[in-house]
Amino acid sequence: MKKLKDQLKTVAKSLAALSKQVEKITNQVDKLQPSKTPVAKKTRVAVAKKAAIKKAAPAKPLTLLDTVFDAVKRTRKGITVAQLKEKTRFNDRQISNALYKLSKQGKIIAKTRGLYVKK
Repeated sequence: MKKLKDQLKTVAKSLAALSKQVEKITNQVDKLQPSKTPVAKKTRVAVAKKAAIKKAAPAKPLTLLDTVFDAVKRTRKGITVAQLKEKTRFNDRQISNALYKLSKQGKIIAKTRGLYVKK
C-alpha cells in the first residue's frame, strides 16, 4: 500500500510538471502567433489547468481469471495446462478452477484435452 501511495505521489508530481511545461509552450506559441481573439487564449489555459487537476485512477490488480485468460488469449494455437502453470506460477487447483470458470463464461474452449484456446 505504501508503494502504491509513493507511486501515486510521483505520478501527481510528474503531471504537475507536465502541466507547467504545457503552459510554457502555449505561452511561447501565443507570443509567436498574434491571436485575433483573446478568448481562445483563455480557454487553452483553462483546459490545461483542468487536465492537471484530474488524477489518474489507480489500476486494478489483475485477478486470477484475468491472468489465466490473458495467457490463453496471447497464444494462437492454444496453451496447455503445463504451460499455464509455468507462465502464471499458480498451482494445479487454481488453474483448473480458472479454466472451468472461463469455459463456463464462454471466453475459452477446450480444443483437445488439456489444450485451451480463446473463443
